[in-house]
Amino acid sequence: MKLSHKLCVAPMMTHTDRHFRYFLRLLSGHSMLYTEMLTTGALLYGDTDRYARFNDAEHPVGIQLGGSNPADLANCAEIATAYGYDEINLNTGCPSKRVKSGRFGACLMAEPGLVAECVAAMAAVTDRPVTVKTRIGIDRHDSYEHLGRFVSIVSEAGCHTFIIHARKAWLNGLSPRQNRTVPPLRYDLVYRLKQDFPHLEIIINGGITSLAEVHNHFPQVDGVMLGRAVCNNPYLLAGVDKNLFGVNNIAATRMQILQKYIPYMETEIAQGEHLYAMSRHILGLFHGQYGARAYRRHLTVSAHEANAGVDIVNEALALTEINYQNVRN
Repeated sequence: MKLSHKLCVAPMMTHTDRHFRYFLRLLSGHSMLYTEMLTTGALLYGDTDRYARFNDAEHPVGIQLGGSNPADLANCAEIATAYGYDEINLNTGCPSKRVKSGRFGACLMAEPGLVAECVAAMAAVTDRPVTVKTRIGIDRHDSYEHLGRFVSIVSEAGCHTFIIHARKAWLNGLSPRQNRTVPPLRYDLVYRLKQDFPHLEIIINGGITSLAEVHNHFPQVDGVMLGRAVCNNPYLLAGVDKNLFGVNNIAATRMQILQKYIPYMETEIAQGEHLYAMSRHILGLFHGQYGARAYRRHLTVSAHEANAGVDIVNEALALTEINYQNVRN
């Protein structure tokens, strides 16, 4: 199966866990989803099943790995393949100090040869595509020539899909949060990359918050990756299958989405999961709708309670209906 990267949801720490991915799949059946970044150490020496398992309903889904040891990454690629992931993505764009101290993430942009070794090692042990998520540059290494050289060297090792966050990363002086907003966006550099490497699949990421903006990036690139916008307003994905993937269907309403997610939450709670681990992902479902604030407040406060059940979700849902009726009347 050839994967489509026309619209992707970014791997985001503390956000794109298996519950969030299951929920997003109810909104869009075709968007490409990713795990949070998983370090090679966590997969090889931690609770592998806890980190790697996912629901079959999440396909297509890719695993994002953090590491710089080719042998370790190859072992993780074998694990990911055995678990059934559709893609293996290497993170060379995360700017956190913890990632830098472990010699992976954005600091790897300074070592394209090592990244190429990592890609080649993974590609040798899996039949799944090996892709790379990166930045347009780091620190003073922010010229287009540096970016083009990085992509050229890594692509020769077997990577044909690059997801480019259109900001450079400052490895010193800015926090990971600041690195998402402070360095200026340079979409033009990503466009140029596609022009110079037409045989590669180039996906653009960074600062994109609406489907209108998504459309504006076509045809300069092959796909678009959304991040925080989906966390804040997940219903943004509801029209994607029809508008971008040509699926002739009617988008489910917010109520219908919740009615499908509730049985999943009930099953997970019965297996020992806490409600808030799942309900936190639906806080933004009614973004911009009547009663959204009351809905969020009720979920945020009550879902933390011991033995919290899905009745709390139904109570929060009722608040949106009450507010809507009050406005209409």
